[in-house]
Amino acid sequence: MPELPEVQTVVNHIRPMIIGERLKKIKPVWNKVLHNFDGKVYQVLKKNEIIDVYRRAKFIIIAFEKHIIAIHLRMTGKLYVADKNFNSKYVTAIFEFESMRLLLFEDVRKFGRIYLYNDLSIINSTHGPEPLGINFTLQLFKKMLSQRKRNIKALLLDQSFLSGLGNIYVDESLWKSGIHPDSLANSIPQKRIEALHSNIISTLKEAIDKKGTTIIDFSVNGESGKYSNSLRIYGRTEKACLNCGYTIKKLKIAGRGTYVCFKCQKKYTKR
Repeated sequence: MPELPEVQTVVNHIRPMIIGERLKKIKPVWNKVLHNFDGKVYQVLKKNEIIDVYRRAKFIIIAFEKHIIAIHLRMTGKLYVADKNFNSKYVTAIFEFESMRLLLFEDVRKFGRIYLYNDLSIINSTHGPEPLGINFTLQLFKKMLSQRKRNIKALLLDQSFLSGLGNIYVDESLWKSGIHPDSLANSIPQKRIEALHSNIISTLKEAIDKKGTTIIDFSVNGESGKYSNSLRIYGRTEKACLNCGYTIKKLKIAGRGTYVCFKCQKKYTKR
């Protein structure tokens, strides 16, 4: 599933191409792709001009004056601008603009969804702070962890706790911070929390700069993300740790495949 850097990469790509466009309708090629409306946006949008495109959590937000369209790519979703001569059997929805340009939602496994909301309130009610937002301070992060006696990996994957992180960037951030992913959140020492806060931010920013990570089939406009070349622990089962040389192991933690260096990453279970 695309994580924060991959979603941000899509936003960065389509934003300059569709701001100012006027949306006529969204044609569902596969009916279930539209979660809570029928695609006839002109019945709802009194002003159909796109005024902004941004990301909230793992959602791509297309903003109008009084409404937003929220798109979740899920596992295999792709979003790109095309003309009427496009050719893909995996397109599940077509955004038609007055200019005749198209925005295509392509999704091989058909898990992706499109929502129509008045504002962000529904999304905000189920999602935690943005790790790249100005409000995600070290002080806030320390307070968030101190209140949770929960597995740190499960907690970081929980979108209601912190938005946008997924399996790849959680493993990378924990390894860089020397924290075993099966540690209890409120048992992690302050210095390790400081490192984790810093590494979450720096890892996400670096991944965005490299247009995300391509593990299976993520790409934007046919271009794969380059952060896969910078992964330090994710996917490196039975290879030597790049920090200490110890053999990396793959475990199942929080229901997810998890990569760990038992020498570099200490497990914290009590104060």
